[in-house]
Amino acid sequence: MSRAIFLFVLATVLAFGVVVASVGHGRTVPALTQARVYQGEADLSRYWVSEKFDGVRAYWDGEDLISRHGNRFDVPAAFTRGFPEQPLDGELWMGRGTFSRMVGLINRHDTGPEHWRDVYYMVFDLPRAAGPFDERLQTLRRLLKDHDNPHLRLVRQLKVPDRALLSPPRLVRQLKVPDRAALDRRLEKVIEAGGEGLMLHRGDAPYRSYRSADLLKVKPYQDAEARVVAHLPGEGRLEGKMGALLVETASGQHFRLGSGFNDAQRAEPPPIGSLVTYKFYGRTRHGLPRFPSFLRVRRQGPGFIR
Repeated sequence: MSRAIFLFVLATVLAFGVVVASVGHGRTVPALTQARVYQGEADLSRYWVSEKFDGVRAYWDGEDLISRHGNRFDVPAAFTRGFPEQPLDGELWMGRGTFSRMVGLINRHDTGPEHWRDVYYMVFDLPRAAGPFDERLQTLRRLLKDHDNPHLRLVRQLKVPDRALLSPPRLVRQLKVPDRAALDRRLEKVIEAGGEGLMLHRGDAPYRSYRSADLLKVKPYQDAEARVVAHLPGEGRLEGKMGALLVETASGQHFRLGSGFNDAQRAEPPPIGSLVTYKFYGRTRHGLPRFPSFLRVRRQGPGFIR
């Protein structure tokens, strides 16, 4: 097979199917669709909008829940009882503002049913289904219509008022908005209710296992990761503690990350060499993040970066 033909076949597979790649030690990595940040460039009439859940990405392969890095999640047997054989794409979620609790539960490998009582698998796509997202929504609704597992929450297309996104969701609601002003109003309402942001799924897009404009995340801020280079000492009230982190971005830029930490985190700051996630509001003319603020340490366990 010529190199040109090989590259064409590879590109076709990546564009139209979910590739599951072997990474050794019996692990496989699901090739999942990934979101870009919404920059106001999209034709919103082509997109469905739902709340962005601050959970842990999980791929259901028909037998197990798998992290985006190919690690199997340890969950109680009853948690996945009645899950379909078809692969699902979603997030493990405990509610708004509970990301750290969710990560802690997974890291402990604790399968006690009482600890998973309030965990839900929020399904938002069918990776192996053919057709555009509009059709996959309908297929998913039929597939999960009669399930009786309280941990499995359906993705459903609904035509409901803005306030429907404010209550703790029984469904991952997929709605349409007419324009940017309506999107901004919905985002504001979700943030006021304690949500993280919104997700936009393009209705006519197939499931593509890479980052594209088919899936967009809408937040009041952007976030990124950087590596800790040094601990900078605090002054005044923070004397004897970490005042700021000196961090390095993937592009080699350095800046101080000094806000967003509580006293416990300043007493025991993220170790040098670790990756941290921070939020920011645009960039300066030099390309540095504007008003950066610490969010969390990136976990090195079973796949917590979405």
